[in-house]
Formats: sequence, C-alpha cells, structure tokens
Amino acid sequence: MTIDLYTWSTPNGRKVSIALEELGLDYRVHPIDIGKGDQFAPDFLKISPNNKIPAIVDPEGPDGAPISIFESGAILLYLSEKTGKLMPTEPRARVAAMEWIMWQMGNFGPMLGQAHHFRRFAPEQIPYAVERYSKEAARLYGVMDKRLGEAAYLAGDAYSMADIITYPWAARHPWQGIELADYPNVKRWYDELSARPAVQRGMAVPS
Repeated sequence: MTIDLYTWSTPNGRKVSIALEELGLDYRVHPIDIGKGDQFAPDFLKISPNNKIPAIVDPEGPDGAPISIFESGAILLYLSEKTGKLMPTEPRARVAAMEWIMWQMGNFGPMLGQAHHFRRFAPEQIPYAVERYSKEAARLYGVMDKRLGEAAYLAGDAYSMADIITYPWAARHPWQGIELADYPNVKRWYDELSARPAVQRGMAVPS
C-alpha cells in the first residue's frame, strides 16, 4: 500500500508528511505548486474540492476501496484511526487531543496565516492588520505556553497528532514576529520535536 500525498511546502502540507513519517507509512509525493495555480487543476479538484493542499488518496480505504481525503485535520485523524497510533485511547486524554487539534485548526493555523499574509505578503503594509494579527499570534503562543507548562505535550503525557498538527505552524514563528525565548514551555516542546528524525524528514517534503 502506497498512499498518494498531494502537497506543497506549507505548514498545512507538512502536517501530513510528518504524520506519514511518524507512522512509517509508504507514500508517494505529488507536488502541487500553489504559486503556479496547480491547486485549480481539474484532476486535483476531484480530490480536494476546496482547491487547497494537502490531500491524500489511500488505495486501501476503510472498505478496501480507494478513498480520497482533503483537509489536514481530517487526514491526520483518518491516518490515526487507520493505524491505531498517535491518538490517546484513554478517554480524557483523547478529549484533550481533540481539543488541541481543533484549537490548531480553528485558531493557531488561521490566525498565524493572517499574520504571515499581512506581515510578509500583503502588497502594502496595513498597520492595523499587522498589529491585530501579531497580537493574536502572541496571545495564541501564550495559550500554548500555559498548556505546555502543565503537560509535556498538548494532549498530556504522550506525543500525538495534536503536536504534529501544531508544530509546522510554530516552525514559522519568525514570520509571526514571535521569539520562542519569550515562551519557554513552547521552546522546550519545539526543540524536542525539531530533533525527531520523522519530523525532520516530514518538514523536507516536498524536496
């Protein structure tokens, strides 16, 4: 079984390549160059109707037939269920993992994405927008720092999909105007994850 991964070198794309590396699953990379508009190609839209990366096609879906999946959070949860790995089984820890996965999807990713846009890519600097999203980035890092002062990982005692889904966005902290030294618990977590071979391999996809 080889999973087809459609991705690009963005935080959302790297969530899935890290997860695949951590799970030891075979996968084939299909680069989708979002700068050239590859995400709007009809063949890709059949897999990812929202014209966003990442997406996967698993030739051995739940019923043995191929299945395509879009949205990074859905992909990570699917891979966890498929393998029985990287999500807690104890009910309270599983709830915590789901909370922090949803926190990333609803807050840490979207708000930091806005910080990236207005700080780096907007055709003109809009002070209000830069200040708004920079402050929100700092607030979110504060939320994560508090949590990581209480537990080794976002879901508790064990490394999980909650950490994998969050790490690639934290890896772009310079784009967000964030100094990790200001968030010592996040820095401890970030340095530990950065040293994991599977994380390093996943962050290099697509090469």
